[in-house]
Amino acid sequence: MSNKRDYYEVLGISKSADEAAIKKAYRQMAKKYHPDVNKEPDAADKFKEINEAYEVLSDPQKKAAYDQYGFAGVDPNSGFGSGFQGTGGFDDLSDLFGSFFGGGFGGFSGSSRQSNGPRKGQDRYMQLRIDFMDAIFGKKEDIVIDVDEQCSSCGGTGAYSKDDIKVCTRCNGTGRVTTQQRTAFGVFQSQSVCSECHGTGKKVTRKCTKCNGQGYEHKRVNLTVSIPAGILSGQQIRVSGKGERGSNGGPNGDLIIEVLVLKHEYFRRENNNIYIDVPISDVDAALGCKVDVPTVYGDAELTIPAGIQSGQKLRMRSKGVKGSRDSLDGDQIVTVTVEIPKKLSKEEKELYEKLKKIQSKQNESVFGKFKKAFK
Repeated sequence: MSNKRDYYEVLGISKSADEAAIKKAYRQMAKKYHPDVNKEPDAADKFKEINEAYEVLSDPQKKAAYDQYGFAGVDPNSGFGSGFQGTGGFDDLSDLFGSFFGGGFGGFSGSSRQSNGPRKGQDRYMQLRIDFMDAIFGKKEDIVIDVDEQCSSCGGTGAYSKDDIKVCTRCNGTGRVTTQQRTAFGVFQSQSVCSECHGTGKKVTRKCTKCNGQGYEHKRVNLTVSIPAGILSGQQIRVSGKGERGSNGGPNGDLIIEVLVLKHEYFRRENNNIYIDVPISDVDAALGCKVDVPTVYGDAELTIPAGIQSGQKLRMRSKGVKGSRDSLDGDQIVTVTVEIPKKLSKEEKELYEKLKKIQSKQNESVFGKFKKAFK
């Protein structure tokens, strides 16, 4: 116990964090340290630590026990947390205090809360890298995952037939057993998970031959994931029922896919706007011109005004990412870079010399005006 870190510290949250904040922090940490993504030597241990913290803090009863008693409150081997892992003893704090204060000294009664209901499995997280253009236009992406699916033969019951499912005789179908301890102060009564049916309230007399009574089949399945057009890097796609398996007949969790968009060689994206740098010659910058500029939809004509300066930006309307119902179409922003030739042919040099003489006759040079400002 002494080597464990505080669960709130593990998830990087305060004790006042609500359910949404706990879930958000868990998702962020789980994605960061998932062994399939993080190749650091201790990633697997950290991921296990994160899941353990979330298992406790996401459960109101376990969280309450942990807040009051620390690790002892959720330790199945301690007097406080012996019921949390289904190993007997009190199942939550209401059982603990109910057993002592629920009735008179003549016979204390514990909680009657059922523990054999179906529970949904945990969500699973993965990352998917896609090309820049695929994020703009959307696509279908095929992925392969391992998943535990409900047995097609028994429907998840684990039994050969419906007639092979019987009510547990030890707990009479409640999933819990009551024990009494007589003391000088009266009879103490407590409840624990039934060891015969493990809290399900049912017993299978004949197992399903396909899944050997497990109720599920481990499969490697091919999934086709629809990547919506305009998705941003970091956004998530939810695939229902492809997460971790549920318990007691509960449904699987979901598969959460975080999309990571790869960089493009020339285009850059900010929200729905596309940015690109376009080089032009000094002559075209001085005289102006029309150029066919690449866009994500193909070339489009852009008018370069005469006298444009290097670094100036021009906007191409609606040439960015197409908007959704909640957003407008983006634009393409073109940054013009004026390139000065490093080598001149003999003819070009003669023309530049002639241009220089013409400019000197008409007015001062640009540099001359700059120097004059300091006098």
